[in-house]
Amino acid sequence: MSNYPVPPQGGVDPKAAQWFRMVDRDNSGRITAEELQQALSSGNWQKFDIACCRMMIRMFDKDGNDTVDLNEFGHLFNYVNAWIGTFQKFDSNKSSSIDSRELQQAFAEMGYRLSPAFADSVLKKYDIRKTGQITVDHFILSCIQLQNLTNAFRARDTAMKGTINIGFEDFLATCFNCTA
Repeated sequence: MSNYPVPPQGGVDPKAAQWFRMVDRDNSGRITAEELQQALSSGNWQKFDIACCRMMIRMFDKDGNDTVDLNEFGHLFNYVNAWIGTFQKFDSNKSSSIDSRELQQAFAEMGYRLSPAFADSVLKKYDIRKTGQITVDHFILSCIQLQNLTNAFRARDTAMKGTINIGFEDFLATCFNCTA
């Protein structure tokens, strides 16, 4: 979507590089999902969901080794900060979680015109604590899912009509490839 961050020109943001060095605990020059999880908090001192960390790594891992290097991490860093910024904007009561209405507003801010019923279904999927709200890690996970599915849809919507014809097996493969 148009409101997603643009990668920095001419290299990695110095803040991202500094954070990369702190997260790369084994000094391998690559960050795993587990290392990323150790560095991220979803609020109330809870670690990010490992599925979210794996999806973030996969989204930016260009060479398919389930890790990100400094350059890939620079892109991940920009997206995470944008997603967190959007989440915080709609966490109106600063509870470190958002409800269905706030989720729909956040999606709209990112350029998605989606129904309240859709936001409700996303919330139900990612509300693991059954509180009627999701934390930032599950918000990010839903954003990654939404982005992956949007990209898969756009690849098939060559006429840009907003509709596609898709075979059942292609549909299943698309869903399985776009999920955690």
